Amino acid sequence: MTELNQRLKAIRIVPVIAINNADDAVPLAKTLVDNGLPCAEVTFRTDAAARAIRLMRDAYPDMLIGAGTVLTTTQVDAAIDAGADFIVSPGLNPTTVKHCQQRGIPIIPGINNPSLVEQAMELGLDTLKFFPAEASGGIAMLKALSAVYPVSFMPTGGVSEANVSDYLALPSVLACGGTWMVPGKLIDEQRWDEIAALIEAL
Repeated sequence: MTELNQRLKAIRIVPVIAINNADDAVPLAKTLVDNGLPCAEVTFRTDAAARAIRLMRDAYPDMLIGAGTVLTTTQVDAAIDAGADFIVSPGLNPTTVKHCQQRGIPIIPGINNPSLVEQAMELGLDTLKFFPAEASGGIAMLKALSAVYPVSFMPTGGVSEANVSDYLALPSVLACGGTWMVPGKLIDEQRWDEIAALIEAL
């Protein structure tokens, strides 16, 4: 098992974060770390992503930080320059995968069917994002894929407090990605105590 997989398996839940103001990155990281969840997948859905990753990395060097919703090689380079530990993409783009491999950074691309799993394996990958998890068949689909393919999954998309334990109970699942403990509205309003309470409830 790779070091990244070991860390993901230990953390079990990856907060998927869309951050609009990079100045919120350090207090958010502090809230995550102080409440026992030293991990963040900062999505490139906002312009603040790269700076947010850099600020988190500088403040918390040991934190596990991923760059999410990465769609292009340019975003890969920006994430690496900012200090990301790994890349997450919503789909399987061979160009992006190969660029990550050339740059020496792990990538967890999104898949949701057997053909995509086989394409990922052909590219030398064995850790995949099952996305969008609930819309793609949820637990039943993941069980079917796991019965056939020797890969690990990080389900994301529709994973919530109500079903996360069911996903984590599957042997093939390293960790789950989710947003329910880091709602964008609470981040924008800097309501760190409320986010801390959601993290503590995990």
